[in-house]
Amino acid sequence: MSKQTQGSQQAPENEKVRGLQNRHVQLIAIAGTIGTGLFLGAGRSISLTGPSIMLVYMITGGFMFLMMRALGELLYRDPNQHTFIHFIGKYLGPGYGYFAGLSYWLSLIFIGMAELTAVGEYVRFWFPSWPAWIIQIVFLVVLSMVNLIAVKLFGEMEFWFGMIKIVAIVGLIVTAIFMLLTNFQTSQGVVSLANITDNFHMFPNGAKSFIIAFQMVFFSYLVIEFVGITTSETANPRKVLPKAIKDLPIRIIIFYVGSLIAIMSIFPWRQLPADASPFVMVFKLAGIKWAAALINFVVLTSAASSLNSTLFSTGRQLFQMASETPNSFTKRFNLDRLSRQGVPSAAIITSAIVVGASALISVIPGISDAFALITASSSGVYISIYALIMLAHWQYRKSEDFMADGYLMPAYKVLTPVTLVFFAFVFVTLFMQSSTLYGAIGATIWVIAFGGYSYFKFRK
Repeated sequence: MSKQTQGSQQAPENEKVRGLQNRHVQLIAIAGTIGTGLFLGAGRSISLTGPSIMLVYMITGGFMFLMMRALGELLYRDPNQHTFIHFIGKYLGPGYGYFAGLSYWLSLIFIGMAELTAVGEYVRFWFPSWPAWIIQIVFLVVLSMVNLIAVKLFGEMEFWFGMIKIVAIVGLIVTAIFMLLTNFQTSQGVVSLANITDNFHMFPNGAKSFIIAFQMVFFSYLVIEFVGITTSETANPRKVLPKAIKDLPIRIIIFYVGSLIAIMSIFPWRQLPADASPFVMVFKLAGIKWAAALINFVVLTSAASSLNSTLFSTGRQLFQMASETPNSFTKRFNLDRLSRQGVPSAAIITSAIVVGASALISVIPGISDAFALITASSSGVYISIYALIMLAHWQYRKSEDFMADGYLMPAYKVLTPVTLVFFAFVFVTLFMQSSTLYGAIGATIWVIAFGGYSYFKFRK
């Protein structure tokens, strides 16, 4: 693989342009841990188990960090890989790689579809008469062009998308600190940390609610692995990767736990509606009358960022599958080629077309319910992919490829099995409430059926 300069916009045939800079990846790493769910769904999480939700976020974030350390060690060993799926196929076998590759691509596609649907609704907040499907198609075309033109343009777009999310959260935390220091009085009472600590209970709504909170929080961290994919597009991935991963715990504490502390200090958590954005409510209490429009803009950019990242990831995933899996459908459609700009254009366009189907699904009666079930199932499949990353890392450590002076995951012989148990625990919690039950059943069927097919297809 030839080494391209950071500013280069063209590459020799079928070689990547390393167009991302360190600042792009570091900002993507920071913002990548912040999902739209934090802005819209934090109220529901808090209502489940109260202040102990912060412990759920820290525990889950800790295990996601361990998964990223395992992934980081693999990517550090071979930073030229477009996606981490390569390592699953290499160290567990081609059948596992085929299963993970197609499952991961489909899971990302459904995430992209969900985000594209959300984009339409967020824009209609200001323009309710506009048809949602037209909004979705326009957004999809624009973001597809961003991904097709150059990696550097994608990086700039993600940089500013991420900056908007970070500014919103920092604004919330600073507002809470100001209110605390001035004993600010709202319609809900005095802003105080006592709103969190008074009459504290670990399981205010029962142990089951506490346990269920883990799967809600887990899915707020989905696509955290995206930062690993972006590092291969930088000029010096082995320098950028460790820094992007090692700061994850601090980011989780600042952005997730910090936000929750700010929200519950300002608004007594027992009075916080589960179906309303706590960010909107807090900013309104602070006197910002246009808080709803502000947060709608933030979640719109967050959804656009997720969709942008989906096109980036799925394009590279299809490219990798076509490059490494002979006789696959990806190979037959020439998805293993890069454009003159050094991006997998055919694979990106193919992914964009599939994601764009959501614009049609939303207007076809009866289809939307099936789509919701499939989307829920893909979230469950994600857990199996994270588990395969841990298993691939385990096999890598025992292989001749092991790089003793690489970016090593600490105490992997203990922490890998514990992380796998945690992933299994999260999967089991999907069966504990009606809203996720059918998705969990669908995910189980997919893992068993397609996993078995993939294994037997490549067992020779």
